[in-house]
This record gives sequence, structure tokens and C-alpha cells, in this order.
Amino acid sequence: MAERLWHLTEYPFQPEKQLYYETIFTIGNGYLGTRGSFEERYAGDIPGTLVHGVYDHTPGALVPELVNLPHWLNLRLTIDGTPLTMTPAGRDTDLLRPQGGALLGYRRTLHLDTGLLRRECLFRAQSGATVRVVFDRFASLHDVHLMVQRVQIVVVDGSPTITVESELDADVSNNGARHWADIELYASGDDISVEAVTQQSGYRIGLSSQLVAPGRITSQVDGQRVTATTTFTLDQDGEATILKYTGIFTSRDTQTPLSDASDRVDQAVETGYDRLYADHRMEWEKYWDAMDIEIDGDEAAQIAIRFTTYHVLIAAPRHDDQVSIGAKTLSGLGYKGHVFWDTELFILPPLTLALPQIARNLLMYRYHRLEGARNKAKANGYAGAMYPWESTDTGEETTPQWSDPQLDGTRIRIWTGDNEQHISTDIAYAVLQFWRWTGDDDFLKTYGAEIVLDTAVFWGSRVEEKNGRYELSTQIGPDEYHENIDNSVFVNRMVVWHLEQALALLDWLRANAPADADRLIAALDLTPERLAKWRDVCERMVIPFDDQKQIHVQFDGFFDLEYIPVPNYEPRVGGVWPMLGHQRALGSQVIKQADVVMLMALLGDQVGPREVMLNNWHTYYPRTDHGSSLSPAVHAWVAARLGLIEDAFHMFEHAAAIDLQDNKGNVRDGIHGAACGGLWQSIVLGFCGLHLTEDGPQIEPRLPEHWRRVIFHVVYRGQRRRFSVENPVKVSPTA
Repeated sequence: MAERLWHLTEYPFQPEKQLYYETIFTIGNGYLGTRGSFEERYAGDIPGTLVHGVYDHTPGALVPELVNLPHWLNLRLTIDGTPLTMTPAGRDTDLLRPQGGALLGYRRTLHLDTGLLRRECLFRAQSGATVRVVFDRFASLHDVHLMVQRVQIVVVDGSPTITVESELDADVSNNGARHWADIELYASGDDISVEAVTQQSGYRIGLSSQLVAPGRITSQVDGQRVTATTTFTLDQDGEATILKYTGIFTSRDTQTPLSDASDRVDQAVETGYDRLYADHRMEWEKYWDAMDIEIDGDEAAQIAIRFTTYHVLIAAPRHDDQVSIGAKTLSGLGYKGHVFWDTELFILPPLTLALPQIARNLLMYRYHRLEGARNKAKANGYAGAMYPWESTDTGEETTPQWSDPQLDGTRIRIWTGDNEQHISTDIAYAVLQFWRWTGDDDFLKTYGAEIVLDTAVFWGSRVEEKNGRYELSTQIGPDEYHENIDNSVFVNRMVVWHLEQALALLDWLRANAPADADRLIAALDLTPERLAKWRDVCERMVIPFDDQKQIHVQFDGFFDLEYIPVPNYEPRVGGVWPMLGHQRALGSQVIKQADVVMLMALLGDQVGPREVMLNNWHTYYPRTDHGSSLSPAVHAWVAARLGLIEDAFHMFEHAAAIDLQDNKGNVRDGIHGAACGGLWQSIVLGFCGLHLTEDGPQIEPRLPEHWRRVIFHVVYRGQRRRFSVENPVKVSPTA
């Protein structure tokens, strides 16, 4: 295994990019994520640990958010009285007569294959003593409640006295919003711990840490921090290993989070670092065996897909079906940890194909929150289940109606929570995709069918009968630059698909699970009249189409807007939208992200013949700004299926660079989870052309010219299948 294809390295130290590296160097295990901040902290950093499902709504805040937990990473070293800091050495003469500590060498590496983050430092104290220090950390994938740190110190020059301070810091906030109350800190020898409760939601957390190091360890509480400290001396060429084990539990896991965290740490100390790391690595081997895509012929693409897959995996909940993955995963505070359609249409499909049990957990999150969807439908005057655009722990709508204040103090009205309603169909699509790939009839009968059918009830009540046709007004499609439009072709066509699938599903239930069919018909009031209306909507729904140009029309009046050729605005930093200004952009044909193209991705040949698909592509591709990170991967997928390989690879490179090269300029706020899942789909569903037929999975590859081979695995109805696609195209599927 070529290590360079599994490692991301920062070398040398780049202080101006620390927030970027904090995000991309996040470690996690599907239960929590911890950003890649330094153990001793750094000016301007944004350290953070987020645990799935722990939300809170502070007074005065517009909406709830995932809560930043007390910092568990803090581990400070002092060498002969000089704190180890990330201050680079200056002139060469400074190395001979240092006036303070000097960082002589540095390298930091994220090991994607094992989820280990390593930092190597060569540091000279003011005394002249020089040490080499290696910091390792991992969030155990074998035991998701356990975090492990190891520091290895080697004396290069001198005989220094070293002080180690291990800290738990409860003085934390979410960008100034403080969520923790009833904070209690405890210190006893090498054990330190924190217990606290979220102010509004009442979640209790317990963190416990134990320091294993040379010397006599003492501990004390100081305000909202608790610290364990030890001091020892090393001779020339001497070595020392410092270990810190931290356990985290919440009241979502147990009634006694602090006690359980303390017990878990005691067990970890007894087990030891080597065994814990070996167990952790074994779990990662299983993960990569399931989801790795091997690309021969393009090292940049290989590293990119492993990086994005890593971030999907560390956010994916293995042991909890009451949580989902937010748009920024667990790597930052962006979007406040809220769950969008990003999960169902971008992040979930790779898991459905490779790790179906995790995909099932994510779908169960939506099932458990059907009540919130029903509440939203009722509040808006509709029947059935209308899923919120942004969801948290409760399943109620949590999209703010107004933005934070702009520079001039004004706020912008946010309409997505009101009118971006296609999410209900997106969730139904994910349910049915999961069922068709897994053949999990029990899931469908017991849970999934209720989601598909009750969201269909919503659409049956939402459509408007006008002039002998059915229409949908005041919608927001995937292209969020155009709000509150009428007859979005994406929304209208997906609603027809949804109702067709709901009717077919009901027929399947009657034939294969009549008791479940009867139960759902009664519970959801699926009367003959309601089902007849669904059929009528499928027949008479407006699907905007230009017969002369043979293209789908994005929405009523779209081509009456000002045409602005987006490709002319190159090279640029950021989107075309802010360049035009809000009002002009609203009146233009500039598209935020894949909309009609997204429709083609989801429905494929059902959208129309190849001629229409190509016409759609050539119409909308030059109008698309890709102002959303969701867009490039979808375009890569669709272009590959259409045989437009040059366009497809261009979009693939764009998608691959969203986080790795920070081409949106906002990686500091967290990983773009949808872009990560989308990149996996662009390879497997796009370039490799994986699709389902009556005979099972089939491949229609169209690889980039320089890709020699692609290998991946999927699970179809419980059977693992390996696909090897070579260039020139040769397919080798094996069970």
C-alpha cells in the first residue's frame, strides 16, 4: 500500500491556514468529531468537539444548534520553563542564541487509513535544550466513547526538566453562545472530569480523563478548567511517553454519563495504548474494505476520493438510529449542525451501496421524526408528512426565517424553510433506493413505506388544480437563486415520480404484506378517492417543456430572465451571484447548482431520450454558477453518463477541490459533507456507470482517458460484489 496515497500532510507550518487544517484534520468515529486544533492551542483557533444529537437552543438565538463540548485535547508541555508553542524560529542566528522557545521543525499528517492525526515537532527551549516531540491522537472506532492521545518525547540536546499539563476546559461556546449550565469539575490525582447540562434541551454530558506519565501527578480545579500536572527530568537521548485517555458519554447514551466515562477510561488504562490502537485499526480496515475506491492512473483523484470518503465515514453513525449527518458533518459549526437533503441524496447513497446498515440508521432518523413532518404539514394547512428543510433532534422545522444581520444591519428573509419542499420527495427517493439495493423488505414494510406514503399524502394535498392541469406554485427547487417560483420542473417531475412510486408500493404491499397494507391504508387514510387523485396528478401535472427546442424549462418564465453567460466570468474567486448584486441576479438566468441536471441524475432515462438530455445539458451547464458545493459532483456524474468526459472530469476536479483546496473559501466552518458523498457517486454512478436493472447491478463505464483502472465494491441484497473497470473499457464484476 503506497502510504503517500493515504496521507495528507501539512509541511511546513502554515499559521495562516490553521482554520482550514483544523477542519480537514478532524478526527471522528461516527459518534463524535474533534477538529484538528493543537493540544496547546493557538491564537485564533476554533477548537471543537461535536457529538451527534446534542442540540441546544440558547435564549435569543434564532434556532438550535449542535453544542460544542468541553475541550478534551488540551495537553501542554513546558521544556525547562519554556512552553512548547508553534512559534517558528527566525534568523539562523536565533538558533544559536534563542531568546525564547523556537520551533525548528514541524510536520503534521492525517493518516486516512487509520484515522490517526500525528504532529511532529523539533523544539528548542530558551535554555538550549532541544527535544523532538510526536503528538498522536485518535477517536477510537472500536469504542466510540474513547479518545486516545500519545506524546512521545526524545531529548536531542541537553537534560531538560519537562512539565506536562493535561486539561479539560469547560469554558467553551459556539461562537459566543454558551450552552452549558450546572458545570461541575472534579480532580483526584491523575483523574480529572467534567459534568454539565445543556441549558434548554437538558442533555447531560460527562467527560473523564486520566493522565499516564512519569513523575508524581497532581490535579486541581481552576474556575471552569481542571488540570492534571506532572514534572520529570530526562537525560541526554532520554525518552518518555505520555498517554491521555478521555471518555465521553451523554444522557442520550446512559443515565450516568460521568460514571460511565470514568469507567471507560479505567478500562482503557488497563488495556493500554497498543491494544486500543490495534483494535481501532482493525475497525478502519473493515471500513476501507467496504468503501474504498481504487483509482490507477491518477494519484490526485485517488487521494481526493479517500479524503472525502474518510469524512463520510467519520460522520456516519454506526450505533444510533436517532441521529443523522449534518451538512458540515461533525467538523465545524457551519449550518449549526442541521440536517438537510444533503444527507439523503448525497451522503446516504454511498452508504446504501457499501455500508447498508449505516444507511438504514440514517433513514430511521427520518422515520422517528415523522411526527415533526406531520406537524409541519398541519401547521401549513396540508395533510400527510412535510419534512422540514432543516432538522435537528426534534424533527421540527428549524430553518431560521431571517438571516443574521448583514453589514448594514438589515436581515434577509430566508424562504427555504417555507417553500423548499422537495426534501419530502428526496427522502422518499432515498428510502426506495435503499430498498431496491438491499432487498430489506422488513424495513420497507415496517418503516420505509410509511415515509413514502405519508409524504405522498402531503403532495396530494399540496398540488393545485388550475385550468384542467395540476401545478405547484411558490416553490424553491435545488437552484436556490430563484425563490418562490411556479412549476419548477424538478419539483413537479419528482412529485409525479413520487406519486407513481407510492401507488406501485401500495400494490406491492397488498401482494406481499397485506396486513401492513391494511394498517397503512387505515392509519394514513389512503381512501380510493385519495389514490384516484394521485393517479390524476400523475396524468395531468404540468411538466414545463419547450417542444420546439426539445428542452425542459426550469420553471415558468425562466427564459424571460436576463441571460448571463457564466463561463465569461472566469477566472474568478467566488460565485457570479455576488458580482451581479442581489436584485440583478434574481432577474437573471444564473443558476446556483444542478437543478434540471439534478433531475437527470436522479431519474436518468425517465427524464427523456438522449437528445433531450443533451439539449438540457447544453442549455443549463453554461448557466450554472456552482455556487453550492453540491453542484460539481452532480454535473460530473451526469456528464459522464452522457459521454461528455472532458466536461465530466473538469467537474470532478472542481468537486474534489472543494475541501482539499478550499475553493469555496469556507472550509474553516466545516467539511462539505454533500460534496464528499457526491464525489463517490460521480465515480461509481458516473464514470463507472453503475445502475440497477432487473438482473441486478450493471456497469456502463466511461472512464477518463488517463484512468487505467477503477476497483470498488458494493453490496446488493446482502451479497458483496467487486467491480474492476479497466481502460480501454473492460469490466470484471465478481461476487
